[in-house]
Amino acid sequence: MSLYTYKKDSMATGKKTGGRQAGTPNIVTTELRQVLKQILAKEYSGIPQLLDKLEPKDRLDMIVKLSKYVMPTVEAVHFKEDEPLSWTL
Repeated sequence: MSLYTYKKDSMATGKKTGGRQAGTPNIVTTELRQVLKQILAKEYSGIPQLLDKLEPKDRLDMIVKLSKYVMPTVEAVHFKEDEPLSWTL
């Protein structure tokens, strides 16, 4: 059997021929996450001072970007043409 035939027969049928087994964690990804967590933990206490140094527009932009990590994302509200616009409190 030639190398070409082997690859064609195994890959075309979806047969796994190498790599990690299913469920095995990716070591590089795990290590990268640990490094990023350490960097964020180190910088966490300095975030308010860094935000204070920004121009108001840039500060607001950064706060909006960071807020998605602590607040749930809310879907935009869309009105239909025939829907009444009454507000009841």
